[in-house]
Amino acid sequence: MNRLALYANQLAHHLTITDNRTGKTIEVPISTSRESDFIHATKLGALQYQGQPLRVYDPGYMNTICCTSKISYIDGDKGILEYRGIPIEELAEKSTFVEVAYLLINGELPSKSQLQEWDEKLRKHTFIHTDASQMMKSFRYDAHPMGMLISTLAAISTFHPEVNPALAGEGVYKNQDIVNKQIYRILGSLPTIASNSFRNRIGREHNMPHENMSYVENFLYMLDKLNEKEYKPHPKITRALEVLFILHAEHELNCSTAFVRHLSSSGVDIYTAIAGAAGALYGPKHGGANEAVLRMLEEIGDLKNIPQFIKDVKDRKKLLMGFGHRVYKNYDPRAKIVKQIAYQVFEITGKEPLIEIAIELEKIALSDPYFIQRKLYPNVDFYSGVIYRALGFPTDMFPVLFTIPRVAGWLAHWKEYLNDKENNIVRPRQNYIGPEKRNYVPVDQRKEFPIYLESNKSSRQKRRETATLS
Repeated sequence: MNRLALYANQLAHHLTITDNRTGKTIEVPISTSRESDFIHATKLGALQYQGQPLRVYDPGYMNTICCTSKISYIDGDKGILEYRGIPIEELAEKSTFVEVAYLLINGELPSKSQLQEWDEKLRKHTFIHTDASQMMKSFRYDAHPMGMLISTLAAISTFHPEVNPALAGEGVYKNQDIVNKQIYRILGSLPTIASNSFRNRIGREHNMPHENMSYVENFLYMLDKLNEKEYKPHPKITRALEVLFILHAEHELNCSTAFVRHLSSSGVDIYTAIAGAAGALYGPKHGGANEAVLRMLEEIGDLKNIPQFIKDVKDRKKLLMGFGHRVYKNYDPRAKIVKQIAYQVFEITGKEPLIEIAIELEKIALSDPYFIQRKLYPNVDFYSGVIYRALGFPTDMFPVLFTIPRVAGWLAHWKEYLNDKENNIVRPRQNYIGPEKRNYVPVDQRKEFPIYLESNKSSRQKRRETATLS
């Protein structure tokens, strides 16, 4: 339903609210969309009491809609995920990541010539500035790959001051050519930045991008090529990773995607916005969830330990990672596809020992009334970590593997946001419960309050504190 039809539909539906504090009654139009019905929170401001408007309190945005979007659709109760109206199952089976990125960012599947042009433009932007590459080499040997990726993305903004709204003017992104150029730069160079992060971690020189390889194949090439004259990743492993990229490319207004819109509302450059979103994805509650699944499976250790683990979960002594989702109250459609991919990967790499524990854990959980009643089903993180492990990726690369495809969704939301007439700067309100107005007290007249000021100390610092200093 387009926005005009959506607002026209308000004429037929409304919510009548009577404020029993004042006796005032208002009628608030109800907007209807495919996903849910909603009202505009600003309409509640008409209900005022003692000069203060009525506001909505919603920590964590548990029941808040903050934008209108055409990019992806989720029906959590039915386990449906669509990109621009196309079921994720069809895209995973028939499409490529480059094609899906085009779909998400531009709204339609490309023609043959459009796809070729899109692919060529991404290939031309796989190289990063030599100064950026040199900067990456200056990270410590044990720097986390995600920290390197985030820092590099933010630093690259300094290489393009001519398209930074803070320097070139707020209207710079009104030029569609400039917007497209940043999309090509970010989407094209991200596999290079990600592979450099990995190579740094293992103490090897960066590989240059290959001009004749596909997007995902080139990423694997840059990760793994040593001194071979010809190195070509296994096509089935390339396809498995490509499907994982498709599944992770977009997922509506999750934490990191919402952050892209939040940051973009200030007019900040897109490199800083993407780096900020990657920072949100870095968190263990978001992009680190599949790593948590691996730790859980390793802790279980053996099939015989699963019954006790299940008991501990019910007794709230343990957490069942990889089950349940903020949106899905059914089997995550992506999890079904990932489970199939796992076996395709194992045919090449050999079976990952943890898969047997994962399968048995899923079987028990899906047949146990305790989990069924709570609608706890496997999500995409449950099997993806096992696949990454089988493919030889260290756990600290997992959020990087999540970031590469998700950038396509972030850029799609950025582009949509730029063209949205409702794109006001994000400025939530707070529920203030601090002290009332009070006077400043001179330092020698103040009461001392018990405030904890200690911080952790290394053994070296403790040793130093025993010394006599002058």
